[in-house]
Amino acid sequence: LAREEGKTLPEAIGEVVRAGNIFKFFAAEALRCGGETVASVRPGVSVDVLRQPVGVVGLIAPWNFPIAIPAWKIAPALAYGNTVVFKPAELVPGCGWTLADILSRTALPKGVFNLVMGAGSQVGQTLVDSPRVKAISFTGSVGTGRRIIAACAARQAKVQAEMGGKNPLVVLDDADLDVAVNSAVQSAFFSTGQRCTASSRILVTEGIHDRFVEAVVAKLGTLKIDHALKAGTDIGPVVDQRQLEQNLRYVDIAQREGGTLAFGGDVVERETKGFYQRPALITGTTNAMTISREEVFGPVANVVRVRDYDEALALANDTEFGLSAGICTRSLKHASHFKLHAQAGMVMVNLP
Repeated sequence: LAREEGKTLPEAIGEVVRAGNIFKFFAAEALRCGGETVASVRPGVSVDVLRQPVGVVGLIAPWNFPIAIPAWKIAPALAYGNTVVFKPAELVPGCGWTLADILSRTALPKGVFNLVMGAGSQVGQTLVDSPRVKAISFTGSVGTGRRIIAACAARQAKVQAEMGGKNPLVVLDDADLDVAVNSAVQSAFFSTGQRCTASSRILVTEGIHDRFVEAVVAKLGTLKIDHALKAGTDIGPVVDQRQLEQNLRYVDIAQREGGTLAFGGDVVERETKGFYQRPALITGTTNAMTISREEVFGPVANVVRVRDYDEALALANDTEFGLSAGICTRSLKHASHFKLHAQAGMVMVNLP
């Protein structure tokens, strides 16, 4: 995890432990696979609803959580009687191989779990197009996900896709400043910002805006960017040169469109060679700017000043994405309203 993805040691340990727990959870769930018996409109007839395996399931996983996300896909597929063809991302073959090696030492019959390596355009496309693969689960970019959904729909295969996000974090005037800063920094910059649920778009009301930005900048200045396995490292390297160049390009675009680089964003060198970048905080942005509309997938976040809760909610929902959202507030009224009206699959309150 550290070598291939750049994950810090505490985060890597946490991910592997979680993956193990996922397998334990679904091992237990396999014992209670239920169904339903319901009455029919026809007199004297009952209807049994059964849940049965679909057959061969193709699993296409991303590079940012290369142990945990495959576990989320593999464990339930196996628990409910399917066979699996698992394709890890090209950037993390070692993680994929290690997970496959562990599974190969279990009591799984041969052929139930299968590992395939290669480019998504070739190996992944083969899985998506194969009539023998009855279902696809994909995590990755929006563009690739849309193509997979279209291809599966054309041949009526089951498909599940979890794609990108430009996730808003709303900070209201009544928020606990320490809680808000911790939520923003943890969510936007830890894991090097390489999370689809990262809160990279921070909407802050006028009364707390300046204090919040000042406190975030101060906090970012204390973070240690270094070798992923070095003790005390907060943020490891970006995954590769291409991703680093993309991060830098978005920082430049944000400034050219009128944003102010309040902190970081630059490349730094360390004793161990790697793609190190200081977290970038960009202020003075609007929700119409490129930095607010497109997913960066790096340690880059922008702040948008808003008048009040109503404007914050409207801008939070003004996005093509709908993955996650968060709010920092002491108001039960606003927290409850946001949970109901934020157009996102996951909503966090006073948490990263």
